[in-house]
Amino acid sequence: MLMNNCETLCEFILAIFVKMHSSSECRWLAKQHSVNGIVSKATCMPYPPIYNSMRQICRCLVVLILMLFVTQAQVSADSFEFQKDDVVAIYGNGLADRMQHDPWVETVLQAHLKGMNVRFRNMSFSGDMVNQRPRNKGFTNDMEYLQHVAPSVVFIMYGYNESHAGPSGAKAYQDELVSLVEKYRALRKEKGVDARFVLFSPIAYENTGSPHLPDGIQLNANLKAFTEATRQAATAAKATFVDLYSPTLQLFESTEAQQTLNGIHLNATGYRNLAGIISQRLLNKPAPTAKELTQLYAAVEDKNWHWHNRYRATDGNDVWGSRSVLSFVDGQTNAEVLTHELKMLDQMTANRDVVIWAAAEGRQIAADDSNVPPPIEVISNVGGGSRSSSAEKEGSTDYLSPEESLAKINVPDGFELNIFASEVQFPDLANPVQMQVDAKGRLWAASWNSYPKWEPGQELKDSLMIFEDTDHDGVADKRKIFAHVHNPLGFEFWGGGVVVTSGPDLLFLKDTDGDDKADVRYPLLQGLGTSDTHHAANNLIYGPDGGIYWQSGIFLVHNHETPWKRNLTTGGSGMYRFDPRTFAITPIAANSPNPHGISFDRWGYCYANDGTGGKSYQVRPHENGFRMHTLLTKEFRPVAANEILSSTHFPDDMQEDFLILNVIGFLGVKQYDLDRGDGGRRPYGHVWGTPGMELLNGEDRNFRPSDAVIGADGALYVADWHNMIIGHMQHNIRDPSRDHKHGRIFRLTAKGRPLQEPVAIDGEPIAALLDNLKHPANGVRHRTRVELSNRDSGEVIAATQQWMANFDPNDETEAHHLLEALWMHQQHHVQNKELLHSLVNSEVPHAAVAAKTVQHVWDNVDLKGATEFAAPPELKLVKYRSPRHLDKKYHKIYQTGASIFQRESHCATCHLTNGQGNGIVYPTLVGSPWVTGSEDRLVKLALHGMWGKLTVRGKTYDPARGVPPMTAFRDLLKDDELAAVLTFVRNTWGNKASVIDAKTVAKVRAETAGRSVFWKPEELLEQHPLEKELMMPGDEAEEAIANLELEKELLSQPTAKLVEDAIANGKASRGKELFYRSSAACFACHDPPTGTPRLGPDLTKVATKMTHEDLVKSILDPSQKIDKEFAQVTVVTDEGKVITGIRVSENDKEIVLRNLAQPKPITIAIDEIDEVVESKVSLMPANLVRLLKNRQEFDDLMKYVIEVRKR
Repeated sequence: MLMNNCETLCEFILAIFVKMHSSSECRWLAKQHSVNGIVSKATCMPYPPIYNSMRQICRCLVVLILMLFVTQAQVSADSFEFQKDDVVAIYGNGLADRMQHDPWVETVLQAHLKGMNVRFRNMSFSGDMVNQRPRNKGFTNDMEYLQHVAPSVVFIMYGYNESHAGPSGAKAYQDELVSLVEKYRALRKEKGVDARFVLFSPIAYENTGSPHLPDGIQLNANLKAFTEATRQAATAAKATFVDLYSPTLQLFESTEAQQTLNGIHLNATGYRNLAGIISQRLLNKPAPTAKELTQLYAAVEDKNWHWHNRYRATDGNDVWGSRSVLSFVDGQTNAEVLTHELKMLDQMTANRDVVIWAAAEGRQIAADDSNVPPPIEVISNVGGGSRSSSAEKEGSTDYLSPEESLAKINVPDGFELNIFASEVQFPDLANPVQMQVDAKGRLWAASWNSYPKWEPGQELKDSLMIFEDTDHDGVADKRKIFAHVHNPLGFEFWGGGVVVTSGPDLLFLKDTDGDDKADVRYPLLQGLGTSDTHHAANNLIYGPDGGIYWQSGIFLVHNHETPWKRNLTTGGSGMYRFDPRTFAITPIAANSPNPHGISFDRWGYCYANDGTGGKSYQVRPHENGFRMHTLLTKEFRPVAANEILSSTHFPDDMQEDFLILNVIGFLGVKQYDLDRGDGGRRPYGHVWGTPGMELLNGEDRNFRPSDAVIGADGALYVADWHNMIIGHMQHNIRDPSRDHKHGRIFRLTAKGRPLQEPVAIDGEPIAALLDNLKHPANGVRHRTRVELSNRDSGEVIAATQQWMANFDPNDETEAHHLLEALWMHQQHHVQNKELLHSLVNSEVPHAAVAAKTVQHVWDNVDLKGATEFAAPPELKLVKYRSPRHLDKKYHKIYQTGASIFQRESHCATCHLTNGQGNGIVYPTLVGSPWVTGSEDRLVKLALHGMWGKLTVRGKTYDPARGVPPMTAFRDLLKDDELAAVLTFVRNTWGNKASVIDAKTVAKVRAETAGRSVFWKPEELLEQHPLEKELMMPGDEAEEAIANLELEKELLSQPTAKLVEDAIANGKASRGKELFYRSSAACFACHDPPTGTPRLGPDLTKVATKMTHEDLVKSILDPSQKIDKEFAQVTVVTDEGKVITGIRVSENDKEIVLRNLAQPKPITIAIDEIDEVVESKVSLMPANLVRLLKNRQEFDDLMKYVIEVRKR
């Protein structure tokens, strides 16, 4: 009311002023300011400029009066005071998360808290909501982390993501906030602390005036409702309330300088102003000047870096996830080493609090880390030090010089290779992972020195490097470090700067003073998954459509905030597209498990690889998105990157060929000739590759080609990771044999051919740049598009339309020019339908296909709202010839089986079309008695699946090493289908065995109808031993442990004594390894892999009323007391069908069950049920302790089970 009255008064006074001047027509004035490289909002000025000046002064006076009034009223109503030695935990979404990068809030507060020794710990994640905070499996839960940080004050900053539910969702949000405060308050009370809580409303949305972003009218209505909900929650929870919405809305409306990047995320100026707002609200003090805070700001940044690497530790899968329990030399695990590093970082963070307190008082001191424990020493497993050590993959500890290595790299006749750069010339060059060429023609490289991640106490050397060959002799003679960036897996130029991954952030870096050093740095996007850094977002490329593309793999949880919708949370492995103009992030096409490498060719056809499997794909439109289609027959794995060879320097017959880079198989660069449909053998745009030359083939085992790019001179530049170790899981993360000192860049040229002439791009006028789009080399046109990304869109589009005016869409050369013009429109978000239709109807086939892809995006793809991939990758079908030894009457069954075998997500997905399986995860089907032996045994495992430690052809497949269960096909395939596919696998790849008929499958199905869990290998072998005449060396199963004496010993002792001994003598870390790795396989039910149903209680959530003695009893005699939620239920239907599982839900209409062997819940209608029987026998197997070797293992396991529970 006060604000409205003051505004009315202002407008009345100004209206009188306006009447004193002659009226003028409304004029629009676009005022541009640069805030961290972002263009400011456009302002409508319908009156003479002096009117706006007076209006601004008047409004500022009104705001000042209002702030004084509101501040005074709120301070008296909601008094809040910091206390000496307070610890402040900050929970929130992207608003709070970004405070670590622009730490103005903490800096300003610390400046006012001199001598109070207050500590701040940021616990925020971009994309978080009060009740939805997606984390990777094993990440410490929020309650445990709360107690670890031990706050006396909790800041809570949510609301933006929830606000997309609209005002109707505000009440639910209010209730969630109150519940959160009550939960955290009770937890801190348990530790004797009366924690104080501050609830912050969301900030307002800023209408930046950008045509690429929402106007924010509806969003601000939502945010206003959620601000009121926050206020009400604070009252109900007896917490302090801070309104950020009202002052930021006023700030956005009253200032010319843009305060946000995209309407929702504050820039540095915005955070500086936010700090003043919060300081005024909590302390009733304004912010000091920025100049006064320089030293303190730097100290807070340094503390935040150390805490961020503790709380948001990259490679979390090795800290607390599935690979944390992998053991290497002497049983040492990743978890043992990396959790110790977390303790180091806790201490280092605390040491930097002291530096902050000194800086607040004007004193400058260095952090004293003498109290930080040293890192745990790791012994290398290279050379067979553990089972995961592989001589096939490992290189040599004796590193060759660049010249010696060069001599061992083979190139075809007519080509020559030279060393462009190496660690000898530039010692900082190590582990180069991606390269790009800038508008000045200089080669850049991302040097990942700290791979797989920074180690506490060490200097961070990861960087983006610029190389220059000033005398044009093909060798770099100058190197500059543009910026240090942690884990720079991928980078690309855009908008006058550089976009680079540094998980969990996608950073924008820019040099504004011409010294080739970044002086602007901020996150464009947050929420990239980081739990496995070599699966993380990589190989960035600016597509011809204006999107920045990358791929990322499994083990990752992404959570992104955008201005367009509620946060995008996904764990999908595949290709993503980020639009730096709209800030929208879009899942494009699924690809798994560890995709690396993206390329675009002359016609915009997109290509991608999966690194682990080595598969190559073409990405084509599919339904409302895109899909990966097999590009070629895979010959090698793994593949680190790919490239399209386009250069006037190389021979004509090599142009537009596809290159892959292999880091284990043949250590080199392989060329493939691409048929794009021009030969008439396939539709235009459906591309297929046939093998060509090995352009590079290394005999130096440490040669690891990681990326390739065509330079400005037309030569092929190849980055050499150069490391004896390749891969994450085969060695301890801190294995000392991981090299951090070597890195090379090689340069391949064609003998006797002139180099590509340099093309002026940097700083050239728009008309000249458009003419560059006629150049035959893809790289020249690509760099030209990047340069134009930093020019005014209106000017670019106007010039483009003039440039393209006289081109003929039916001429092949000019049709391509028009395609570049269409892409230019797409990059700048202008839909030119006339141009589009001229190309869709072009007589040039590839131009028409490319135009139809643009049409598909404009008409079918929701780039702002898509939440998942449109389709999984296409599985290329192999045509199998029926074997001669098989009677012709079975050929039709055999071919049916071949088709089923290759169905999506059936057999070939894991065991491959050659039956050889995949490494240590999926066993071979070739020559295995499990396949060619007993018919009943094979049918049983195919019907119900199998999971357990298994030895096939000398390789052990162990769930403890991440091996998933074999799919149960009982409900996926009919009797005749299962018989056909089993007949196929028993008679392919050299296998010869009897045909399985549908009657056999039906018989076994009936006999095992009540089974609801996977078979264990030992169960099947007890019923059907392996046939000795079919066995080969390495097929023998390891002898199972049956420790009857231990069981007898444990049953004879009181459970209280067993608990006492376990707590005193057990070691939880060893117990955790037994939980996940012993043949007892506890985790299979209690902590199953993603996508597998849970059949036992989550031990981290076991009720506190269950005593330690109860836990012991449940292991020794599991059926004594059965958890109702996990009691096995057998349902008999009217038709006599027997279904067994555990209840998911039950009502008067239906019962829903789940079991391990069925991928989806089973729903049975009540009126179809004849009988329901609840089993008195626990699903948890009896005699589990017989699987332990000794009493120490029991004590260790019990200690882990006791300690893993929440308290």
